[in-house]
Amino acid sequence: MKNMLFHAYHGVWDEEREVGQRFQVDVEIYDDFSVAGKSDRLKDTIDLYRVYQVVEEVVVRRQFKLVEALAETIAQALLQQFNIREIRVRVRKPNSPIKGISDGIEVEIVRKAQAG
Repeated sequence: MKNMLFHAYHGVWDEEREVGQRFQVDVEIYDDFSVAGKSDRLKDTIDLYRVYQVVEEVVVRRQFKLVEALAETIAQALLQQFNIREIRVRVRKPNSPIKGISDGIEVEIVRKAQAG
């Protein structure tokens, strides 16, 4: 899922947490989707609408100072909710208050399901 957009209240500075700003989130899910590819049934895959809802819940209803913590919480929530082997989460903050010209900041993390 690419470029999910949310208005949220994350940041180190008080103003960021009071006014809020746009955040962009990408989620890449790595698993074996061969059963769903053959059956063409939603029950045999990961419901992306539900994935969106989990991401939205974390981004909009929680508050973090660091985008690293936001990305980590998204990854852990998705690993807990779904049977996923590996996940890549990117969080972008296009209007980060960094002096100078920039397209913003981005954090990317990759997490794997715990064996067991």
